[in-house]
Amino acid sequence: MSIPVSVVRPGEGEIVLDDGASRVRILEDGGATQSRLAVAECVLAPLFAGPPQHRHAEHEEGFYIVSGLIRFTVGEDQHDAGPGSFVMVPVGAPHSFANPGEEAAKVLFTFTPNLYVQYFRDFANIKNRFDRDEVAEVMSRYATELATTYAG
Repeated sequence: MSIPVSVVRPGEGEIVLDDGASRVRILEDGGATQSRLAVAECVLAPLFAGPPQHRHAEHEEGFYIVSGLIRFTVGEDQHDAGPGSFVMVPVGAPHSFANPGEEAAKVLFTFTPNLYVQYFRDFANIKNRFDRDEVAEVMSRYATELATTYAG
């Protein structure tokens, strides 16, 4: 009896975004996990400013830092995480991330459930990714909002 497994090798996976500032490669879209988990590899360019703070209402987001330094801003607090670090952002927590370093950083993202994979596909099609209203509209499709106030 053959047991199905998902294997994504280097150079495989779906590249959903590659704009010079970040490259997002989907390693697991939820198809092999009954939508319970998705995993993406993200390479962030040096001095990548990151998205505005936002919060997710329906999924957790985890970050495993493979290389480089990632600065997480959660509300008013900042946390720097280097290689081997894992950061878990629970549902509802306002957060953002950036690469303050002079070298590219590589991060594995996890999404539980897999809701946010489609966001990256849609985000790649935004004409002006610096237009907060346009970004907020796409985020809203995936139970995510810009965080103008922080959790207490």
